[in-house]
Amino acid sequence: MGTQRPMIALLVALLLVWLVLVVVGLAVKGLFWLFVVGVILFLATAIVGWVRKRV
Repeated sequence: MGTQRPMIALLVALLLVWLVLVVVGLAVKGLFWLFVVGVILFLATAIVGWVRKRV
C-alpha cells in the first residue's frame, strides 16, 4: 500500500499537467495541436491510472 500513494500522486500530477495543456491549447487558437496532444495524453494517463488501480 505504501508504494501506491506516490503512483497515484504522480498520475494526478500528470492529469493536471495535461489539463493545463488542453486549456492553453484552446485559449491560443494557433496552438490547436497543443490541445490535441493534451487530450491524448490526458486520456492515456487516465486509462493507465484506471487500469493500475484495478489490478
